[in-house]
Amino acid sequence: MSLKSTFNVDLAKEKKLYPLLNSLYTKHLKYFKFKRTYDLSEQLKGIDVVFYKEHVLYNIDEKAQLDYIGEDLPTFAFEIQYQKNEICKEGWLFDSQKETHFYALITAIQEDEPNKFTSCKITLVNRVKLLTFLKEKGLTKQKLKDYFNSEKQGKLKISELHSYHEGYLYFSTKNKAEKPINLILKLDFLLENGIAKRLI
Repeated sequence: MSLKSTFNVDLAKEKKLYPLLNSLYTKHLKYFKFKRTYDLSEQLKGIDVVFYKEHVLYNIDEKAQLDYIGEDLPTFAFEIQYQKNEICKEGWLFDSQKETHFYALITAIQEDEPNKFTSCKITLVNRVKLLTFLKEKGLTKQKLKDYFNSEKQGKLKISELHSYHEGYLYFSTKNKAEKPINLILKLDFLLENGIAKRLI
């Protein structure tokens, strides 16, 4: 049985999330203004929103846990690899073509009113700090790919990370059309190491 991509459904959920995110940015960004981009070419570069003030700007890539509405997960999935038309593609974490400065990880999304997202948490992750930290841990793109196994499904503990406190690899090669392979990291771990900060 072939697996069906959820891309279009996810896209519709993302658009439904925009009003909530825009209102939260307006309320909680202390020193910055923001501008949302709807340009596909910019979004493909990993730019959903720009935070800016005077001559400073940061490109923000929003990543939302849209499969877990109503849940508050302690982890987040960072994409290393996926498939499109049976061809392996670079995931967004190590993609050198991305112009992302920060990931806005959107978790604990609540839908307390019909067809309307009403609250969420937003954690900002500094992309350069994250990649530098992973490299210092020995977790380069190539090292992670050394763990790949086409027959693997589910969680894989790796020696570079404490699986309970820090993170692990996760293979969705048999239950999702895109067959993503993700590095799952604990949000508290990122916050405690100065890689992330909680915006909301």
